[in-house]
Amino acid sequence: MPNRRILCIWFPRMGVERLIRLERAAVELPLATVEELGNAHVIASVSVMAQGRGVHVGQPVRDAHAVCSELITRRRNIQAEAGFLTVLRRWAGKFSPWVSEQQPDGLAIDLTGCAHLFGGEEALLVQVHEDCEDLGLSVQCGIADTLGAAWALARYAGQPGQHHRSGDAIDQEARATRSRAAKRRRWERGGAAPVTLVKAGAEILRIAAPGKTHSALANLPIAALRLEPDQIAGLARLGLRRVGDLAGQPRAGLARRFGKGLVMRLDQAFGSAPEPISPARTPLHFAVRMTLPDPIGLEEDVLAGVDRLLPRLCERLREKGRGARKVRVQAFRSDHTMEWLDVILARASDDPARLRPLLAMRLDSIDAGFGIDMLRLEAVQTEPLHARTKVGHLDAARAVSDRLTRGTALDDLMGRLGGRIGMEAITRRHPVSSHIPEKTAQVLAAAWSEPARDWPGPPAPRPLLLWRPEPVNAPPAPHLPAEFRWRGRDLHISRARGPERIAPEWWLDEPDWRTGVRDYWRVQTQEHDLLWLYFAHGSAMSAGWFCQGSFA
Repeated sequence: MPNRRILCIWFPRMGVERLIRLERAAVELPLATVEELGNAHVIASVSVMAQGRGVHVGQPVRDAHAVCSELITRRRNIQAEAGFLTVLRRWAGKFSPWVSEQQPDGLAIDLTGCAHLFGGEEALLVQVHEDCEDLGLSVQCGIADTLGAAWALARYAGQPGQHHRSGDAIDQEARATRSRAAKRRRWERGGAAPVTLVKAGAEILRIAAPGKTHSALANLPIAALRLEPDQIAGLARLGLRRVGDLAGQPRAGLARRFGKGLVMRLDQAFGSAPEPISPARTPLHFAVRMTLPDPIGLEEDVLAGVDRLLPRLCERLREKGRGARKVRVQAFRSDHTMEWLDVILARASDDPARLRPLLAMRLDSIDAGFGIDMLRLEAVQTEPLHARTKVGHLDAARAVSDRLTRGTALDDLMGRLGGRIGMEAITRRHPVSSHIPEKTAQVLAAAWSEPARDWPGPPAPRPLLLWRPEPVNAPPAPHLPAEFRWRGRDLHISRARGPERIAPEWWLDEPDWRTGVRDYWRVQTQEHDLLWLYFAHGSAMSAGWFCQGSFA
């Protein structure tokens, strides 16, 4: 797609440079942000001074302090960085209306038909660099025909040592090999270079010529295709370290060994698969905050602040006809850090009386540290609410009111339980269109599903407990035996009801149903067991008796 031009902007030090904009005193000292990965604290972002002292991203914090004793560390604030990236997205709207965020530290801009307004692509990149320099941000840019290629150029182009496919020096190769290598690099002998490197101050801005995507990406590492770490490691073990090495391989073998995601990323980078840029729509913001004159640290004080903020938040939700499904409480501490907690509701609501108990139950998890000087309440996820009107005579109105009250109470109960054990742990069963006993119901999350209204009844009673078929030691005949052995016990049948014949779903291959058609019996034994037995007539597997459930 030579007519399409994409600009990717990468802010490699956005985490620390956002803090430097806030803490002017930290400019003169090495600074790094820290995040928790598993049970370890590692470096997430480093300043230029800290990197010069030997600190790098992914390094354990104690190793970083051992390398640089003057290092200042701050806890990484992912939400604040996402908000800062949103501000930068609005700034990038001056270059094109089609701007999207690439979390956590990048922007993608569709420049098609816009570059000439700034004097061309090179002049536009210089303008981007000058604006970012005024903002105190380090930036790396790349322009190409596709989003994947622009992303790769912004992060990997211009690095030393990319023109050699191996670690050997060109002088050590054979004469014929050297001559062929010179023919492959036509742009080094006066031809058009696939990538133009523009110097803007200390930064290098990368531009791939239109229609030169393949040659621009050929010498970049495999990681430039946005692959998973295990895929990169697997390709490296095969000796495929450059994009050019990968482009010439059979696609069917790559997809079979590394999955379709690898082939899709390759097609997106070269323009064979579409990857549009969707501009972010203007979001609905529902948030309120309160600045405190003195830092607070008691749970009662935090709850009092929430009581003052919650009615204002619900009033804004009612103005737009929406209800909060996920509410976030943010506590900004006096040491410029933030603690937060999220509360998920089983049903969207704009009623402060329903939201307050759920928030109060979780406030004890907030660590006040040296004190909280600002509280912020935000409805992160909202849903439209439809007003209900009660009609009819008095008794009908009361019945409707009772039903709605019971439903609200159930939602509040799920919200309270979900706040402690997680919403995903609360489930309900829904009917499924299948005559197979173990497949007649499915488990759904109760918070994101409605109760089943019409549950079709089975043709015969089903057991209370259902398990995978277990072999029963009995004669392999379709006639119900008088006695059998199951789970190490000898059982004698006193009463039986059946059979109920159930055939397998022939269009599906179920391992448990390879025994063919089943005849189910409800059996009561003299040992006071009420079991569900069946005789499998045999198909791909031999016939026999099995036990699949218990009625009590």
